[in-house]
Amino acid sequence: MRRGSFRVDSCGTKWKHVVVAQEKLLVVEDDRNLVKLLKYNLEKEGWRVVAAADGEAGLAALRKEKPDLVVLDGMMPKLDGFEFLKIIRRETRVPVIMLTARKEEMDRVLGLELGADDYVTKPFGVRELVARVKALLRRAAPVSESAPGGVLRAGGITLDPERYEVSVKGKAVALTTKEFEFLKLLLSAGGRALTRDQLLEKVWGYDRSMEIDTRTIDQHVARLREKLGPEGSLVATVKNVGYRIKE
Repeated sequence: MRRGSFRVDSCGTKWKHVVVAQEKLLVVEDDRNLVKLLKYNLEKEGWRVVAAADGEAGLAALRKEKPDLVVLDGMMPKLDGFEFLKIIRRETRVPVIMLTARKEEMDRVLGLELGADDYVTKPFGVRELVARVKALLRRAAPVSESAPGGVLRAGGITLDPERYEVSVKGKAVALTTKEFEFLKLLLSAGGRALTRDQLLEKVWGYDRSMEIDTRTIDQHVARLREKLGPEGSLVATVKNVGYRIKE
């Protein structure tokens, strides 16, 4: 939504000053000191920040504020981040970055499986989080109406970008946002191999300078293959390069 105010110059001419509303972020985190740190640094980037101290308050804020992105702690009172994700993914595709103090791969995989778009392990650098927020917001920006559409297919896989639907041999498959975008990019490549750097840039919005762990891609691929069943073997690994779709 746009907000505006009027001013009158020395000649009596009335001008309207239009201000474009900033993107809104919801931080769901029970550590007050961390919330203050995040709020200060995120607002310094020009974003509006709303905070909630537990999962239940976070759900209420999400439904009321309709944020553009959620920064979500994995372990919280009343309703933890994983349960929070289960609920909101039935209601919205808002991008979610999970914060977790655990380093176990299983926790990261669970978060991605439930619909998180990215994760950051505590302790983390604020600059890294800011960079990840920027990247996700770029990826979530509305697609131009002139962008190419059309149903994409490979083997028994069918992907409809307009309907945001994927099916395998006629049976619907539920994918997370990143899994969908990753699969769409591979199908659009027509069998060509895409490097990890290309995938990080086009699907995650990251570039080399951000030093992102490319295992993020590998974990998404593992979950995607599992969801596609036997057709998951069409997502082929190209050693020392990246991935492609078998023709």
